[in-house]
Amino acid sequence: MHIQLNGESFELPDGVTVADLLERLDALGKRVAVELNLDIVPRSQHATTVLRDGDQLEVVHAIGGG
Repeated sequence: MHIQLNGESFELPDGVTVADLLERLDALGKRVAVELNLDIVPRSQHATTVLRDGDQLEVVHAIGGG
C-alpha cells in the first residue's frame, strides 16, 4: 500500500500500524506527534491504529531546548 508520510510517498505492507511505522522510522518510544488524515493519534492508540492505502501522515519529532 502507498501512504503519504510528511508529504512524501511511502510504501508499506498491508496491516501496518502506526507503532509499526514508528519502529521502521526508529522513532518508537521517542517523543513524537502523529497526525493521521488531519487527526492526532494519541500514543495510547499507536499500536491499534491500522494504516490504509492513501492515508496521509505527519510525524513530528519533539526537540527540547533552552
